[in-house]
Amino acid sequence: MTKSERETSGGEHEDYEGQTLVTDDHDTIRKWAEQRKAEPATVPGSEHDDHAGVLRFDFPAYGGEGLETISWDDWFKAFDARGLKFKYQEHKKDGSESNFFRLENPDREDA
Repeated sequence: MTKSERETSGGEHEDYEGQTLVTDDHDTIRKWAEQRKAEPATVPGSEHDDHAGVLRFDFPAYGGEGLETISWDDWFKAFDARGLKFKYQEHKKDGSESNFFRLENPDREDA
């Protein structure tokens, strides 16, 4: 994690606009996505084992034609199985709402 990032345990907010937060709290992730009208999704054909493959969010009007919407339960099942962290911003530095997010596995050496 860089100096401009802060890990949260859920329900916490940014200290300043543009700050990157990191969490694995399901409620925080779901609330962030729902505030942006984004739906949990996966890339079709990327499934493996018994869970969804590449995880994404389908944001309205952002070209999600290649994505398959899935349930929150399936999305979080894959998220937890991989030990992922949700890195995100609530606002851009200019104060406008941010859709920035990245899913990272802290145990991967190339992450």
